[in-house]
This record gives sequence, structure tokens and C-alpha cells, in this order.
Amino acid sequence: MRFYQNLAAVLNQAKSEEVIIRRRGGDSFAVVPRPRAGSPFDVPGIRTSATTADILAAVRESRAGRPSRGASKPGP
Repeated sequence: MRFYQNLAAVLNQAKSEEVIIRRRGGDSFAVVPRPRAGSPFDVPGIRTSATTADILAAVRESRAGRPSRGASKPGP
């Protein structure tokens, strides 16, 4: 458990500054944070003349004739 506490402390320190870890053999390693990758849903918006009513009408039209998701299936 002590290892994880030490690792957490090192990672917290690496958030604000570069951390160098040196092994007994002389090897050095730098611990630096990587920037977070953005969400795949984080996309730029676009300008359009479509209104909310236009979009809702298109959705209703695309769903016309299809049973709703929660609808029960007719029995035999």
C-alpha cells in the first residue's frame, strides 16, 4: 500500500513540475503529465439557418412509420 501512496505523491508533484527519478544504476526517468485528449463529442459548432422546429420536424419525419422503442410488439 505504501508504494501506491508514494506513486500518488509523485504524480501529484508532476502536475506542477517535472519529476526526475534516478535509479541506483544511474538511469534517469522524467515524469511529466500528458495533456488530456479531448472528447470525441467536442466538435466545433456550425452556423445554419435551420431552426429548432425544422430539426424536430426532420426527426419526426425520419421516425414516421417506425414503432417507438418502448412499444410492445403485437402478439401472434
